[in-house]
Amino acid sequence: MPTVAKAYVATSATELRPGLIERREPGEFEVRISIKFTGICHSDIHTARGDWAGVKYPVVVGHEIAGVVEAVGAKVTRHAIGDRVGVGCFVDSCRECVNCLAGEEQYCLSGSLSTYNSTGRDGLPTAGGYSTSIVVDENYVLRIPEGISLEAAAPLLCAGITMYSPLRTWGAGPGKRVAIIGLGGLGHMGVKIASALGADVSVLSQSLKKQEDAFRLGANGYYATSDPGVVDVLSGHFDLVINTVSADIDVDRYLSLLAVDGALIMVGLPSEPVTLRVWSLAGSRRTLAGSKLGGIAQTQEMLEFCAARGLGADVEVISADKINDAFDRVIASDVRYRFVVDASTF
Repeated sequence: MPTVAKAYVATSATELRPGLIERREPGEFEVRISIKFTGICHSDIHTARGDWAGVKYPVVVGHEIAGVVEAVGAKVTRHAIGDRVGVGCFVDSCRECVNCLAGEEQYCLSGSLSTYNSTGRDGLPTAGGYSTSIVVDENYVLRIPEGISLEAAAPLLCAGITMYSPLRTWGAGPGKRVAIIGLGGLGHMGVKIASALGADVSVLSQSLKKQEDAFRLGANGYYATSDPGVVDVLSGHFDLVINTVSADIDVDRYLSLLAVDGALIMVGLPSEPVTLRVWSLAGSRRTLAGSKLGGIAQTQEMLEFCAARGLGADVEVISADKINDAFDRVIASDVRYRFVVDASTF
């Protein structure tokens, strides 16, 4: 029989409100998770407020989920009742395409099944982590190691892996000079992880107001992008630049900061098409690329990496009745650096 979960539900683009949703009983290979904490990602806001096309109301958002297994299906082998676990941005994929077989489920050729605002194999809408429980196939559930609190781990399931994947893919480590554009929910985890990988890390931010934080998080350098002279100072300096901001950026300007064979990776998603001069690439054999999350295996690797080094998100834990206010504060960049909702308050 289905169970009832408390939730915060967006019934329209104007507001989230308390409500009840049904969660199915776990199938043979599924687990039911008692959610303890859920991070607030900018994607949640875009979806709940109808900024992106294709939102199907009512919708329960949230894809930075940390909790404890409370029930398992008869054939589950990967998780047990009481395990500390997490769920990220997707909860299923085709499992058959070349990308899924390679452990890159986030690039499933049939489209990975999003944690919310998608239609599951059962034909019902997926509902995310702004709730007290969720049922997920065991293969898409992550283990949260000891050594990291559940509230600090929740944002790793989106913000953490979004940064870890390109840093690993493009070889951040000793002898590499890495720049992170933007010091927000994504950027602050990028600084922590890049530093832990042994890279020389700099932050490129609009102003100097977060400079002290950047150095505390592990940055070696900090530069205000509002300074027109910063391009001259840093021209050809970095091996890897990761853009975390979703605002439109001057791609040519940031490409000019790259050394020969350097790469500019877009993880922030500007709303408008970007433009560039091809010479910005060809002039120093530079690369412009994008990156989206990581597969299940790499996400588990990221969690183990962070737990072993005591890395978690810097969070502000809030009660559910503060979600709408938190949305406004995220848009105003008024959070250091991730809101996490205490699920016991739903």
